[in-house]
Amino acid sequence: QVQLVESGGGLVQPGGSLRLSCAASGSIFRISTMAWYRQALGNQREWVATITTFGSTTYAGSVKGRFTISRENAKNTVYLQMNSLKPEDTAVYFCRYYPDYWGQGTQVTVSS
Repeated sequence: QVQLVESGGGLVQPGGSLRLSCAASGSIFRISTMAWYRQALGNQREWVATITTFGSTTYAGSVKGRFTISRENAKNTVYLQMNSLKPEDTAVYFCRYYPDYWGQGTQVTVSS
């Protein structure tokens, strides 16, 4: 089993920044691809960004240029730096450790 703990969410004004963290622990036998997803109230969960074992990154069009995903393999931790936040970025953000381990989520609210 793999446990994931997200942190770093909160309330921020439009245009502000937040940095999310996701620490993996448990039965980790290899470095895996990790990703961030988000789910706004009343919406389906959507993919935000992915980072592979070797550091290759991909982003959803809605966050490209504003969000940056990174990782520290020695700490089994992935980060999501979110800049120029918009009200539509408001959601619960979830970390995923491939193939199918998920954290409990951290709330991000962008509002003035």
